[in-house]
Amino acid sequence: MGSNQLIINLENISFTYPNRAPVLDELTLRLSKGERLGLVGPNGSGKTTLFHIIMGLLKPCSGRIEILGRPVTREKDFREVRKKIGLLFQDADDQLFSPTVLEDVAFGPLNLGKSHQEARDISVSTLKMLGLGGLVDRITYNLSGGEKRLVSLATVLAMEPEALLLDEPSNGLDDDTKEKLIDVLSGLDLSYILITHEADFLAKTVDRICRMGDGKILTDHESYLHYHLHEHEQGKYPHKHE
Repeated sequence: MGSNQLIINLENISFTYPNRAPVLDELTLRLSKGERLGLVGPNGSGKTTLFHIIMGLLKPCSGRIEILGRPVTREKDFREVRKKIGLLFQDADDQLFSPTVLEDVAFGPLNLGKSHQEARDISVSTLKMLGLGGLVDRITYNLSGGEKRLVSLATVLAMEPEALLLDEPSNGLDDDTKEKLIDVLSGLDLSYILITHEADFLAKTVDRICRMGDGKILTDHESYLHYHLHEHEQGKYPHKHE
């Protein structure tokens, strides 16, 4: 795919937290338009750090970052990046801070210069698309964990981004909410990078997988994961697979 189709282009990115071993060591990663990339690796391998570097929340020690064909180095550059790439944080409570659901979802569009009515219309439409129309006036603090997760995604989608960074989006969700999230992601016309430890969720949501370790991308290949659906007469009781 040509370079004009690259959304995210990271070259030789290195990063070290103070008084710690390097987390990223000359890592190179690319996301092209239309791709859905899964990012996997053990805890501490630098996956979330990488997301924060892409968004300008952390500054790499070395390397080059290009977003949509433009080098980004300064905070001014990253402010533009945040208008085009949506980050779903690992913890929904890091993303939601307004009293009501509507205010949380409308915050992004308002910051993009939308009028209050435009921001409200976008927010209501986004919530309905996610099956959350009934939550518009709910107090955010009182939502369930799954509801908070989906509302967090609504805050990102309401900004109409060109790509998404999804950090453990299925973490802590029950099966029904997880399936709803899979349906939503499948229906989006967006490129994204998705961090998860859940193989079944990964198999249903990405077409390429990168495995991280030792501060680098160790493997990069098309996804051939599959998910399992089976039942046992033993039900919840301990049993062995033959």
